[in-house]
Amino acid sequence: MEEKDIPQIVELQKIAFPSIASKGIYWKPKHLKMHLQVFPEGQFVAEYKEKIVGSCSSLIITLHPEYKEHTWMSVCGNSFFENHDPRGDTLYGADISSHPDYRRLGIATKLYNARKNLATKLNLRRIIAGGRILNYCEHAKNMSPLEYVQKVKLHEIKEPVLLFQFRNKFKFIKILPNYMKDPRSLNYATFIEWKNPNFIEKNDH
Repeated sequence: MEEKDIPQIVELQKIAFPSIASKGIYWKPKHLKMHLQVFPEGQFVAEYKEKIVGSCSSLIITLHPEYKEHTWMSVCGNSFFENHDPRGDTLYGADISSHPDYRRLGIATKLYNARKNLATKLNLRRIIAGGRILNYCEHAKNMSPLEYVQKVKLHEIKEPVLLFQFRNKFKFIKILPNYMKDPRSLNYATFIEWKNPNFIEKNDH
């Protein structure tokens, strides 16, 4: 990601996440500029024929305890990545957007792989994120978010976001309530984790 990409990224988010963007939840130019200042190597874009069709933002944190409940706003440091910690052990996936007209090109997978490569290069222990449960609003009358995730795992419910994350070797840890204002997920999110198989434990001596 470079500063000149920012206007295209803002528009991309509005197209990729209309239901969340309508609540005003998307990166503004001032946020993206700050992400590039605090952690430029953690911000990626995907280009197709010179058009930006995907983007993702990441920061480094340490969670105590490691599976602590959190909200999107708290973990992203008020959207400015104020809590980015270069000494942390975890890459946090703050967002990922892909253009609906260019899906099925493997854009999100390439962005996920870019994150995995970065986590490996920086010797971070893991990648975590809060994932949307996109179709939960259609099932909420009949089941809890946890039951919903279990049915997705058994392929009884189609859930594009979570199934994609499973395919990319992320594990579901638990449900995060009040994660962000998201009418589709009813504000819930999945706490997901990918452990870096190449991680080398650092000695503190």
